[in-house]
Amino acid sequence: MASKNDRESDVDADAGQHGGVQSVDRAIAVLEILARDGHAGVSDIAEEMGIHKSTVSRLLGSLVSREMVHQNSDRGKYQLGFGILRLASSIPGRLSLVQEARPVMESLADQFKETVNLAVLRSNYAVNVDQAMGPSTLATYDWVGSLTPLHATSSGKVLLAALSADERDRILKETGLPARTPRTITNRAKLENELISIARNGYGVTLEEFEIGINSLSVPVYNHQGTVIGAISISGPAFRFDPEKEPGLVEGMKEAGIQVSARMGYTRR
Repeated sequence: MASKNDRESDVDADAGQHGGVQSVDRAIAVLEILARDGHAGVSDIAEEMGIHKSTVSRLLGSLVSREMVHQNSDRGKYQLGFGILRLASSIPGRLSLVQEARPVMESLADQFKETVNLAVLRSNYAVNVDQAMGPSTLATYDWVGSLTPLHATSSGKVLLAALSADERDRILKETGLPARTPRTITNRAKLENELISIARNGYGVTLEEFEIGINSLSVPVYNHQGTVIGAISISGPAFRFDPEKEPGLVEGMKEAGIQVSARMGYTRR
């Protein structure tokens, strides 16, 4: 336990060269104490951390202002606030999506011998967040982290098809429909017709539209609210991989999409 002099020096330390980092570290420690105990008072926290009560009060004041911590009016003790939930709610959707999709993706890659990717919408692009390589894959390019155009990839088309007309219009006006290859759809009306077909059929296809020599097929992944939160795609070389003619591929991919969606809390209606 810190001495009285050590505790009183805490105020000065916060204003020093490393005070900012120290304050962040202490604020996290306060949150951890509240998470562990459920609630605690200023004296309790100061005693455990070995710092002055005035320092704890300042930390709690900052956390309260950000709604990270809430003060119980009946007992004057503090507990975690709704701000923590606000922060936490932005994380598990994508983290758990990768985790829950991984075994399904590996099974698809093993079954169909091609590369399987998982993509989500980020800004005006589809970003690949995970990848499983099939045993017949010719190249070993790692697509994880890559931003790809929505109109020229099967995952992007699936994500576009799930958006409202207004949101889709906004994105396409900002990005345009640049040609990646001679086969890229650059006509808005033609793209809209294809998106209608994707929404109706439950999958999207690209035939050398993003990269010459590569075909792909993608299906949506839903969350518990029935909202599309991602897309699983499978791609392979055009000389041997025709997505809609590959035996069992469309049905297998759609079932895989439902499996991952179910893991995310989705139930068929």
